[in-house]
Amino acid sequence: MKVLHVIQRYYPYIGGAEQVFEQIGKRLARDGESVTVYTTDAWDLERFWRADKRAVELQNETRDRVYIQRFPIEYLPFSALAFPALKRSMSILAALPFHTLPLLFSLARFVPYVPALDDALATTSEHFDLVHTANISLDSSVVAAYRFARRKKIPFVITPFLHLGESDDPKVVRFYTLPHQLAILERADAVIVMTEREGNALLERGIPREKIHRIGAGVEPNDILGGDGMRFRQAHNLHAPIVTYIGTAAYDKGTMHLIQAMQKVWQTRDAVLILAGSHLSDFENYFVRLPDEIKKRVRRLGFINAQEKRDLLAATDILAMPSRTDSFGIVYLEAWLYNKPVIGAWAGGVPDVIDDGQNGFLVKFGDVDAIAARLLELVGNRALAERMGKNGNTKVLHEMTWEEQYAKVRALYASLVRHAWNVMRET
Repeated sequence: MKVLHVIQRYYPYIGGAEQVFEQIGKRLARDGESVTVYTTDAWDLERFWRADKRAVELQNETRDRVYIQRFPIEYLPFSALAFPALKRSMSILAALPFHTLPLLFSLARFVPYVPALDDALATTSEHFDLVHTANISLDSSVVAAYRFARRKKIPFVITPFLHLGESDDPKVVRFYTLPHQLAILERADAVIVMTEREGNALLERGIPREKIHRIGAGVEPNDILGGDGMRFRQAHNLHAPIVTYIGTAAYDKGTMHLIQAMQKVWQTRDAVLILAGSHLSDFENYFVRLPDEIKKRVRRLGFINAQEKRDLLAATDILAMPSRTDSFGIVYLEAWLYNKPVIGAWAGGVPDVIDDGQNGFLVKFGDVDAIAARLLELVGNRALAERMGKNGNTKVLHEMTWEEQYAKVRALYASLVRHAWNVMRET
């Protein structure tokens, strides 16, 4: 098979969607398939609408036998304002009692604006057997990949990474279920969802059941294990229990709520909060206004390399990411490999990953008191924390390794390509 992956960010940036495509792609290449990645030069998420944010060097490369081609993001005038305004306008258009689908498809080209990627897909003479794209809310490359697949008459696969948000609040999910987005999902040959909740959300919105395939994310134990917790503690002069957050620091990810909860913990317990990962502007604006005595108790590491991450996980006592914008949450699995308990939110796909009270706790998004109470419970009850961590370890090793998930994806690809070949022969 010759497979084209179209994804908005890729290695060296490491996020959930990026890990899914990297892990699947390198295994396909390992097994003799040809894999090409079309991606952008974005590192920071805000790079999609702000030229002053971090970018990846714009060069093509081969990594793990996967060919990676990068395309530059371009910007509309006043893009920092225009991009979110355009997203809001699309949401408003979607609610109008008119046929706005063609207009939504036209506007999708600009969120984000990557004309070189569009042109490459429109003009390439290279043959592919299948195209797989992702991240339905970053519309432009999804639409371009869909049109490419239809023009070439090859299977089109999408992993939307739907952010469901809270079940009683549509403000998050509406940006992932606009009419043109649902149209693409309905027309896809296969839609890969991370969890049963995500699949049910699409069923409720009219996506045919036979097109939905639940294939979650995973971990590769050999890549994650091997951390030295003592080395991390010594390097950072830490002796207290460590509460860790790994991911993009932002309001929707629950980072501010976690800091507020830690302030309640600090009233009775000694502990340190470690934040590892990039920061969105809303978090930066929040953090800079915090009192100095709070800032001193929060260690912001920024983006860390693989060994630093392993050491941090080994040193961690509790991993907390009470987010409402996670389709899955690979970092919970990584913590479980180290037998650590986790805290997530009753939002997105996370309740299908964390078993509340068994391998971690779930709290309502934004409920600072509940987060603090669960943190105090785990810090004060070592036996409970150890039991939850071991339960998580058992779950991830039995159900959630990359080899297991990859086998499902490859079988799906092969089935779709085989069907497409049969159709071509018949016509």
